[in-house]
Amino acid sequence: MSAEALHAKDHGHDHGHDHGHHHKETFITKYIFSQDHKMIAKQYLITGTIMGVIGVMMSIFFRMQIAWPKESFTIFEIFLGNWAPDGVLSADKYLALVTIHGTIMVFFVLTAGLSGTFSNLLIPLQIGARDMASGFLNMVSYWLFFISSVIMVLSLFVEGGAASAGWTIYPPLSALPEAIPGSGLGMTLWLVSMAIFIASSLLGSLNYIVTVINLRTKGMSMTRLPLTIWAFFVTAIIGVVSFPVLLSAALLLIFDRSFGTSFYLSDIFIQGEVLHYQGGSPVLFEHLFWFLGHPEVYIVLLPALGITSEIIATNSRKPIFGYRAMVASILAIAFLSTIVWGHHMFISGMNPFLGSVFTFTTLLIAIPSAVKAFNYITTLWKGNLQLNPAMLFSIGLVSTFITGGLTGIILGDSTLDINVHDTYFVVAHFHLVMGISALYGMFAGIYHWFPRMFGRMMNKNLGYIHFWVTAVCAYGVFFPMHFIGMAGLPRRYYTNSEFPLFDDLADVNVVITMFAIIGGIFQLVFLYNFFSSMFYGKKAPQNPWKSNTLEWTAPVEHMHGNWPGEIPHVHRWAYDYSKPGHDDDFVPQNVPMKEGEEELHH
Repeated sequence: MSAEALHAKDHGHDHGHDHGHHHKETFITKYIFSQDHKMIAKQYLITGTIMGVIGVMMSIFFRMQIAWPKESFTIFEIFLGNWAPDGVLSADKYLALVTIHGTIMVFFVLTAGLSGTFSNLLIPLQIGARDMASGFLNMVSYWLFFISSVIMVLSLFVEGGAASAGWTIYPPLSALPEAIPGSGLGMTLWLVSMAIFIASSLLGSLNYIVTVINLRTKGMSMTRLPLTIWAFFVTAIIGVVSFPVLLSAALLLIFDRSFGTSFYLSDIFIQGEVLHYQGGSPVLFEHLFWFLGHPEVYIVLLPALGITSEIIATNSRKPIFGYRAMVASILAIAFLSTIVWGHHMFISGMNPFLGSVFTFTTLLIAIPSAVKAFNYITTLWKGNLQLNPAMLFSIGLVSTFITGGLTGIILGDSTLDINVHDTYFVVAHFHLVMGISALYGMFAGIYHWFPRMFGRMMNKNLGYIHFWVTAVCAYGVFFPMHFIGMAGLPRRYYTNSEFPLFDDLADVNVVITMFAIIGGIFQLVFLYNFFSSMFYGKKAPQNPWKSNTLEWTAPVEHMHGNWPGEIPHVHRWAYDYSKPGHDDDFVPQNVPMKEGEEELHH
């Protein structure tokens, strides 16, 4: 039965049937072309995980090149083949690795892997809906994501190599097919892949927005929504506003590459020869790219922060501190994130007055971010903390969100930014605040909702090993990068051995690379835990974390429609933990209020 039919049935109050079992599902309709939001969430998660493995391996390879330039590595020959003849990575292929690593991690792992997984899994379950507003569109959005992932990976194998203009693909490297080897077919495939990815993202986002607005169960007012749903809802709105701008940027770039236009190209010489382009501006591309590029940071971060809110409240056994302030800060971050893109362009020749405007809006975003950080800390304060792996990763996120955010104050100031722009300082900043924080949110969500997804528990002790090694290695990689950045070391350089100025920093790069290799290898502990627990983990109880939200009221066995019979109604907000007058330290949302019980004002 389609999702639409299920909803129509619910609104007609026909609750007597076992929903969704009117026809026998085949392997293909259940596991491949599924319209069940829980199965689509698993598809997003496993595809995102595979892309993540590719992205992390690339980062280890190019870190080895930076630490030991011109060395020969057998592992390069095994994995990179003729990209690394005799085990030595070539300079243009190094740039391709950096480009595709950034693209995969930002879009395919942290945008689709994180948002696609948890928005799909949790929105219908936590608002009390049978499924998404449109199961069919949901399925289409996953398959577009899958096709774009395949095209991105295939671009690694074409003649001339993958796109090599950095993940930001600035023209003219991306606009002139003859500019460098990585400007050819690989670049075209990058653009095609991203266009399909954006279509997938828009379909998913529209579905999430409609579902949250229209399909909440009886009693589920907007002020009773868990913070996870607020985060996914607002993230989807940012995506709908900003992703089409990147699509237009990519389409104009395709015109420049293939149809002789010059939106981004002006007077250009190649080997002394004047090209016929005139009138365009590469800075136009920067404006269009970063109009998505900065909200993208929060498209990645907000779902992780929403997941963290839920996990910290559950495992502190306390109501989340300042619920309304948290919702307001999510909305403020969403609005401000769309008017700060110019801080990526302070050295593009921007008018200093405009620079000061972007500095102001950038520093303003620190206020809602600080509200979230302080509210997490206050929720943890004097709580009855359950330090399971999900909770540790959530606390780790608060740590990296603060440390990464502090350096944002330097980079957001137009005068200070000039000194460290395009150095490793920038790499350290955005990896901590966006990459590591969002990954921690993703890991926290997987450990917390794994029982809901697969009906089994993950191994806690392997989770502890995974957290502590990952936490130490993440800071081991990105903390020293601040210092080599302040010393002036530029990013994306194939080797720094040509510059005697940077000889003293070579040992620091070796230390960073050692941490990166150890951290990367220990992700195998997580992968083993994830895939083995799926089949052999301990059977999960109905509500393993004693949580209040509606997803834990649905049966452990998956069924299309989520609840047999009637959908639970909501009588209270999601954070009634340790409430006086109740026997247990948690009161699920579907438990009616007692006589004289006061609903908490949040």
